[in-house]
Amino acid sequence: MRRNTFTVDVLAAICVLGTVLAAGCGKSGGNGQPGGKPPTDADPPAPVTVVGVVRKAMPIELETFGTVEPNATVAVTSQVAGELVGVHFQRGQDVRKGDLLFTIDPRPALAKRKLAEANLSRDKAQYENARKEAERQRGLLEQKLVAQGDYDRILTTAESLDATVRADKAAIESARLEVLFSSIRSPIDGRTGDLLVDAGNTVQPGVQKLVVINQVRPIRVSFSLPQRGLPKIMERVGAAGAEGLEVHATIPGRSGEPEKGRVAIVDNAVDRATGTIRLWALFPNEESRLWPGQLINVSLSLGMEPNALVVPSPAVLAGQKGNYVFVAKPGDTVEIRVVEVDRTVGDDTVVSKGLEAGERVVTDGQLRLRPGSRIAVRPEGGNGAPRP
Repeated sequence: MRRNTFTVDVLAAICVLGTVLAAGCGKSGGNGQPGGKPPTDADPPAPVTVVGVVRKAMPIELETFGTVEPNATVAVTSQVAGELVGVHFQRGQDVRKGDLLFTIDPRPALAKRKLAEANLSRDKAQYENARKEAERQRGLLEQKLVAQGDYDRILTTAESLDATVRADKAAIESARLEVLFSSIRSPIDGRTGDLLVDAGNTVQPGVQKLVVINQVRPIRVSFSLPQRGLPKIMERVGAAGAEGLEVHATIPGRSGEPEKGRVAIVDNAVDRATGTIRLWALFPNEESRLWPGQLINVSLSLGMEPNALVVPSPAVLAGQKGNYVFVAKPGDTVEIRVVEVDRTVGDDTVVSKGLEAGERVVTDGQLRLRPGSRIAVRPEGGNGAPRP
């Protein structure tokens, strides 16, 4: 009997719980917007703040996230083999183009150059002697005092020595370049990273990275925008060129004025996988606030829209079916209106569909509202008593 009593009690509790949950579910609509029991005349009016929908000039700004990239990156390697005998910078140091970074032991290259110079002196003397001999033999050939074959052999020897002299000169130039490449200099203005090979190691040409230099002044920012913004972007590009598009970059968590740059490149195709177009902007970055690899907020300015439909951003709420607002109707009641948001600029939201200029929207007090709710409008700009 105890078991049966316990079972009945549990079933009764479940029924009560189901009733409570069902009652709770009736307090909101199925579309993620206020709904449920309609308001009655007995309900007190909800105090709210309303603001009129206006048309005014608004900047056309497309906002997204961006990634900071070095404007140029160079992995410095050696062009000659040898022992690394000198490192002339500190890790993380700013360097200028042409600054000395490394020294490879130049003695083997200097020895090659001296040997090539000695060979040139020897072969040049032999060539001069062979050239003169060929000229004498040509005179004798004209007098038919020597055979044609003997003259041809002497002429071939002279021409061969001439080629040897040219090869010696090339060997001298090659050795001179090896001496020059023994001093490794920075190819760009930039900032060095970690030292990847310490002095005393033997390096091979083009095999080991010695250091990586990133150019950070100026610096690039890569970002992507939805393809629906492409017509406006291309319209501005056609009017003023890509460099006429101004870009603002703000660093999350850091106060101060945004960094200002300009678009350098608009990609030549839309990414079909994401439906976005990629752009790169160039920033002077004089104070080195932007750093490679950093994630930042990016705003692309496309000029002004002279007659935009604008509401305060707090008036726009998000539901399962999209954005909506409470519109104040004559007789101090409200209705829900689904709207299409074009963009948000500061504290204002530009609406492309769903409202008309002159209508009034609720900006504060929406939590107590349902479609048809009576409202008591507060005085503009205050939290005082409702307007009579």
